[in-house]
Amino acid sequence: MFDAIAGRYDLMNDILSAGQVRLWRRAVARITRAVPGERVLDLAAGTGTSSLTFTATGADCVACDFSLGMLRAGRSRHQRNDGTGRLGFVAGDAIRLPFRDAAFDAVTISFGLRNVADPGAALAEMRRVTRPGGRLVVCEFSRITVAPVDMLYRRYLIHLLPAIARRTARSPAAYEYLAESIVAWPDQHELAGMIEAGGWSAVRWRDLSMGAVAVHVARRA
Repeated sequence: MFDAIAGRYDLMNDILSAGQVRLWRRAVARITRAVPGERVLDLAAGTGTSSLTFTATGADCVACDFSLGMLRAGRSRHQRNDGTGRLGFVAGDAIRLPFRDAAFDAVTISFGLRNVADPGAALAEMRRVTRPGGRLVVCEFSRITVAPVDMLYRRYLIHLLPAIARRTARSPAAYEYLAESIVAWPDQHELAGMIEAGGWSAVRWRDLSMGAVAVHVARRA
């Protein structure tokens, strides 16, 4: 499914989020606080567009994704990395990562955890590949904190978003899945509990766009 939408993935993200995805991406970069000399794992990185926000700070970043189509599209698009850090592309399964223990200073995953077959196993794997004292940053769709606005947002997800996708996307079924997966995903408190169950400590979150998106952060003790 993700291979099929790789070519227009970034464009569709811009369209369906009304450009908000760029703000969310910058917020994740600020919260991650990657610095020169650090190694960042950007998991479920898709085409690697999010990974460039980390190399721009001077950190080295590995863009890892399960979809070979996404990685091929990203590698061809980002052959020239304008950041000061190195960017690499690696195919990998979030519940069985192809990296050694404690390999990274920070692990991030944006809008990908809900697509993993076993999110709990993925969170434990992310902890395994993070050094002691390292950090986790999870950016994911969540629950708007103002009930009437949340109700309107969910109507948009169920009715309007698929209609837009049918007119603009080459694989509209993928965006129907997107809407369904967002509606079914746990809210901020539940996700914090999942992260703690994965062995992470000092879990907290920050709401973006009134809670339509939340960025959870945690530490490996």
